[in-house]
Amino acid sequence: MAINNPQQAYQQNKAVTSSPGELTLMLYNGCLKFVNAAKDAMKKEDIQTRHINLVKAQNIIRELMVTLKTDNELGKNMLALYDFILSRLTDANTENSLSKLGEAEELIVSFRDTWKEAIQIDRKQRHGG
Repeated sequence: MAINNPQQAYQQNKAVTSSPGELTLMLYNGCLKFVNAAKDAMKKEDIQTRHINLVKAQNIIRELMVTLKTDNELGKNMLALYDFILSRLTDANTENSLSKLGEAEELIVSFRDTWKEAIQIDRKQRHGG
């Protein structure tokens, strides 16, 4: 099956050739993209778009939860934070709450930024840069 859209082909190739760390970063960025789209939809009172985007964000958090190794304290703590994020996203959707969405967004940004920094440190260590 050929992909006619060059942007779609690029994104698909990027996902296939990325490291696990880069894929996790892509998930955080995608989640934030859906959170921002939901926030815009809330402000426009577009219930359907809000719901669609928050469900997508929830699905990403669920994916991060099921792939998380919880055999140590750090993993268990991250799982609890992911669970909190998921509950905030769910509440933001059912209650149309910008404040609860903001709580979730703040944690997702923090995870994303920390993850991005860890990838940069790892690259410098491996490539001597």
